[in-house]
Amino acid sequence: MVTNPNITTTTIASTPTFPPKAMTANIVTEQLTAAGRAIEHDSFAIIDAEAGPHAYTAEQWPLVRRMIHANADFEFNGLTAFHPRAMAAGLAAVLEGGTPVVADVEMICVGLSAPRLRHFDMRTHHYISDADVIEQAKAENSTRAVQAMRKAKRKGRLDGAIVGIGNAPTALIELVRLIREEGVRPALVVGMPVGFVSAAESKELLMTLSDTPWIAIRGRKGGSTLVVAAIHALLSLAEAAQKRSA
Repeated sequence: MVTNPNITTTTIASTPTFPPKAMTANIVTEQLTAAGRAIEHDSFAIIDAEAGPHAYTAEQWPLVRRMIHANADFEFNGLTAFHPRAMAAGLAAVLEGGTPVVADVEMICVGLSAPRLRHFDMRTHHYISDADVIEQAKAENSTRAVQAMRKAKRKGRLDGAIVGIGNAPTALIELVRLIREEGVRPALVVGMPVGFVSAAESKELLMTLSDTPWIAIRGRKGGSTLVVAAIHALLSLAEAAQKRSA
């Protein structure tokens, strides 16, 4: 495992902030019915109680909690790692408005709530199924995920974007190369590919970046649903910030 001073490890002695009463102020990023909101808030309260003390800041915990909520796996309390500027950078990108979300696979784009994205004038992009991407992958004996990241770069989609990678480790490895060698500058990388071949290694590679903010999951676990949960958490926190500033 790579030891990286960029990973936040501040320990908090008590369970998190953002109680249900505070979250009810949100409208766009909440469940649309009172019954749905009650179930979600009760779920968050159960997670808070069962998780107990943890090593995340008050800003980071709502994101980790939502990932636990997405698949009932408490191991993400510990496996999730943050660049020191990840939460600030992610919130700034959302609040700026119009920030693109570039995904490695369509599942992320489909999973993200259209009304929540629309509130921040955000749109999703993925290229893995494009005919030219498939042909180039065959010609170079690479993966569609690699070529999709390269196409996103050619189209100018990566700079200033939130990039979500939940399926393809090769997409994350290529993105890190583009950052290091070709000067690509995403606003935030949510790097959570799942799998057994290069998944853990790709995330360790991401966590060596110091200038590009990232959120990652150590080890083999991950998946597109977790990327969706992480981005939804950012959208929720951004709406709460909007209401505070108003």
